Parts: sequence; C-alpha cells; structure tokens
Amino acid sequence: MRIGWNGAVLEAGEAVIPAMDHGLLYGIGLFETFRTYGGAPFALGRRLARLRHGCETLGIRWTMTDAEVRGWLAAVLEANGLADAYVRLTVTAGDAGLGLTDGPYERPNTLLMVKPLPPLGERLYREGRELRILRTPRGTPETRVRLKSLHYMTNVLAKRELAESGASAGAEGMMLTREGWLAEGIVSNLFFVKDGVVRTPAVETGILPGITRALTLELARSMGLETEEGYYTTADLLAADEVWLTGSVQELVPVTRIAEADGTAHTVGDGLAGPVTKALLAAYRAAVERSVRGAAEGV
Repeated sequence: MRIGWNGAVLEAGEAVIPAMDHGLLYGIGLFETFRTYGGAPFALGRRLARLRHGCETLGIRWTMTDAEVRGWLAAVLEANGLADAYVRLTVTAGDAGLGLTDGPYERPNTLLMVKPLPPLGERLYREGRELRILRTPRGTPETRVRLKSLHYMTNVLAKRELAESGASAGAEGMMLTREGWLAEGIVSNLFFVKDGVVRTPAVETGILPGITRALTLELARSMGLETEEGYYTTADLLAADEVWLTGSVQELVPVTRIAEADGTAHTVGDGLAGPVTKALLAAYRAAVERSVRGAAEGV
C-alpha cells in the first residue's frame, strides 16, 4: 500500500508520525473521509472548507490548496491502481514538543490514504439495514459545533457495543445524547420521514454536521419536501414512515429494521426502502454524476 505523506507518495511503512506530534499526544488533528467515483472526489470543496475551519479552530496552520489536494489524490490513487476508492485525508498538529501549548501549530503533518470501497450491492439500497439503539451516549463536543477530530474514543466504544449486541451483519449503531435525544450513528447521520416531513437531529444536539447530511437537506428542499432539524426521541423514530442514514461512502442507506437497546425489534414501513428515500438517493446520485462529468470535462 502506498500513501500520501506531506504531499509525497510513499510506501506506507516509510510514513512515520513523530513521537512529539500533538495529534498523537493530545488528539489535536482532524480528518475527512470520502469516496471517489472514477477517480473524481465528490464535494471535495465542501470537505476541505470544513477541514480548514477545524484547523483554524485548533490553531493548525494548514496551507494546502484544493488544487494541490486534487493533484496529490490523483497520484495516490494511481500509485494504488484505484479509481473508485475510500479516501481518508488526515491533518495532525505536528511536532510541538512535550506539554500543552497555547500557540499555533506551524508545522502540521498531512496523510492521504486510500483503499478499495467496501462492497455496496444494490440489495442494500432496496432492503436496507438494521439500526441498533445503543447505550453508549453521544458526548458533548469540545467546541460549539463538533469537529471531525482525531478524538474518536466514543465511536470506538459504540462500535464495540454494537458488535457485542447481537445486531445483524452490517448493522449501524445509533447514539443518543445524555438527555435521551436522538443524535447520530457511529459513522452516519440520521434522517426519518413522518407526516411527509423530512426530519434530522439538529446540529445543536452535538452531532457532526455531515457533508452528505447537508446535501440531502438541500436536495429535499429543491424537490419541494418540507424539512425539519430538531430534537427527537426513540419513540419518534419508531413511529417514522421511513428512515435512512447518510454518509459520504455509502451515500443514503435505508433503515428497514430498528432494534432497541434491549433487542426489541421493529420493522420500518413495509420492510423495504420507502419512496422518499429512493427519490433522494436518485437525486444524490444524479448530483454525483453531474459533478464527475464536469470534472472529466474540466468544468
């Protein structure tokens, strides 16, 4: 495997994080995960804007341009013989010595890693997946709006709880806030439809403001659907007509089975992807196709 390291392309074993990197010592760093379609990343500009905002918040002086990231990504994909890939771009604070610092991080490190996409057959988008309500709570973010930071301990604990819960293969776990509000999945944002309204937990619950989440809301509004961002309970979710999850790699995935924390199972709708879910997935894929076509034509 070859990975990107500070703008170069190296064998994975050659890219070494310094022992005094504050990303390693204190979790000061950020990342973005996304996918490519035929070698072209989708919504990269939005992702890099979020990454830069996070770097500014943490005092990380990260200066790569969109064009530099695109060119570097193309080189890493080519080195690994991939076109459709899962991508992770990571920025760490860099070497700043032992001990906390109150100054800016002037020498961050940047890693760019790719791997083949997980299998995503169309059966998943027709028959959906299980969503398991977890007991592991979604903690409050360290900043006003959650950053996509290197501090991922809660998600790892939630993943372990999901694995030990008896959930079906491929299930996603749903975290609640400590107050009991629906928050987000381990690697996804939540949507559901009730009474014709597309609903999703508000950013103020402490969730990550996902890029695919934002695009889904924009698409829904462009289609004339009413949307709402708010505070919801598990009971609201169980009463939903349709449920789906969003994420950059798997796009929009229907949820057709919900299991409560005690294992009590519920079927969503008729047990298949609903009409709003299917319409939004089609609109999302059309947006991807236009983006990829524009990239190929140099637009």
